[in-house]
Amino acid sequence: MADHLRMDAANPEHLVADQTPSTPPTHLTSPTPPTPPTHRAAPAPAVAEERTPLYRQLADHYRHAIEAGTLEPGARMPSVRALMERHQVSLSTALQTCRHLEAQGLLEARPRSGYFVRTPARASLVPVAEPRPWVPDLMQYVGINQRVSSILARGLQADVKINLAVAHGSPSLYPVNELRQATIRALRDNPLLYGTPPPGGGDARFRSAIARRALEARMNINPEEIVVTHGCIEAINLALRAVASSGDVVAVESPTYYALLQTLESMGIRALEIPTSPQTGISLDALELASQTYENIKAVIVVPHFQNPLGSVMPDAHKAQLVKWAESRGIAIIEDDTYSALGDDGNIPAAIRSWDTTGNVIHCASLHKTLAPGMRLGWIAGGKWQWRVEMLKYAQTRPNEALAQIAMGEFMDSPRFDRHLRHLRTQLREHRAAMAEAIATYFPAGTRLTQPAGGLSLWVEMPGGVSSERLFDAALAKGIRVAPGSLFSNSARYDNFLRINGGQPFTREVDKAVRTLATEVIRLLDANG
Repeated sequence: MADHLRMDAANPEHLVADQTPSTPPTHLTSPTPPTPPTHRAAPAPAVAEERTPLYRQLADHYRHAIEAGTLEPGARMPSVRALMERHQVSLSTALQTCRHLEAQGLLEARPRSGYFVRTPARASLVPVAEPRPWVPDLMQYVGINQRVSSILARGLQADVKINLAVAHGSPSLYPVNELRQATIRALRDNPLLYGTPPPGGGDARFRSAIARRALEARMNINPEEIVVTHGCIEAINLALRAVASSGDVVAVESPTYYALLQTLESMGIRALEIPTSPQTGISLDALELASQTYENIKAVIVVPHFQNPLGSVMPDAHKAQLVKWAESRGIAIIEDDTYSALGDDGNIPAAIRSWDTTGNVIHCASLHKTLAPGMRLGWIAGGKWQWRVEMLKYAQTRPNEALAQIAMGEFMDSPRFDRHLRHLRTQLREHRAAMAEAIATYFPAGTRLTQPAGGLSLWVEMPGGVSSERLFDAALAKGIRVAPGSLFSNSARYDNFLRINGGQPFTREVDKAVRTLATEVIRLLDANG
């Protein structure tokens, strides 16, 4: 069968050979972002496309027919035998095609009847509301560590069978065998590695690989500027210490990752929670209001792409405006760009730093979400605070051990990394879609959910003022762990929200857990009257 197929317009079940790749449907393609200033722009390196498995080619064409309405909800899918005969494929390929479409939430299997086009329950979910404007107020974060630690400790002490609280993918999504082989080769090629102090700043090949990958985000970073860290959280810690001190003010997104709130409290930094849209990220208008109210803001911390927990993506126009605004006021930007490689469309969005011409943006990222959750490998490029970042890194933790960096540098320099990323994005899209559909199907009316175009998490708004902490405890009693919204702010604004993991296969056990969660939400809703 030909590598590329096209659908007969008269019959969506008939595929014929075509010599040119099919074009993705326009509704799945993101608009081309504005090009950042030319003096910083750099073309992304060309990557050879791998051959798409045959079952995926068939599944994609039937998906297009379903999305176009040619195959309507409730319509019967051709039987496995019919698929084999019509497309001259094996039983295994026909079964994989149907199961792939089922995993995407497009088909449902009915006992002794075959597969049918599923009615899209997701359409009934209203997106999470835009934040109501509020005047940014200083939060001391006194006690946030104690509250977050209490919630985390309860989760760790419970007998958890299904963990929906994490923000990384299932181990099956990562190239663990290939990374193990890369590590073995690193030890074989460097027999004296454990007897040699690690290089300051990080392994040269690893830093060069990061710098080359940065070109895809339209950044030009000298490898010598990259400082390897213990994950992104150490990178952000170093950035904060470079630009702020105890008692200073730092603006943060609201909601934001709870580890950042813990870090701010531990450093004695006062924080401004800035309203943040689940669609476009931090409110620039609210930032301006904050700067007029508080004159000593030292920095603003943002996650521009697939923000944790919202999943929002900052438009390029907002990035450019933020860079100009911060520079004019002498406010540093700390950019956490950990999730940018996880977009469904496969495009790497332009980093905020790509608009920076003065060194006012400190860029931080890691491989924790995209390649190896078991390795705490992150990095920081410190801009005009580079010398201080290097000094702080050496003073606090010394250079990272070299073994993981050598192995990761080799892997990132190979086509295997790009193949892994394509596979990871596809799997995450399917897992998130299945989880979103289950929430739409089982949770009570009034539930809201914004479906991000990438990333690892779903941000769910529960109706009727249902307490996420009460749900957290009720779910723990049934062996299910979630991340309550109260973790992500020092205020009570998000107590009726949940962050739910979308990075694991949607098994029967996960489906049952979502049903159980929904039952508990309904019970708490009824108790609220």
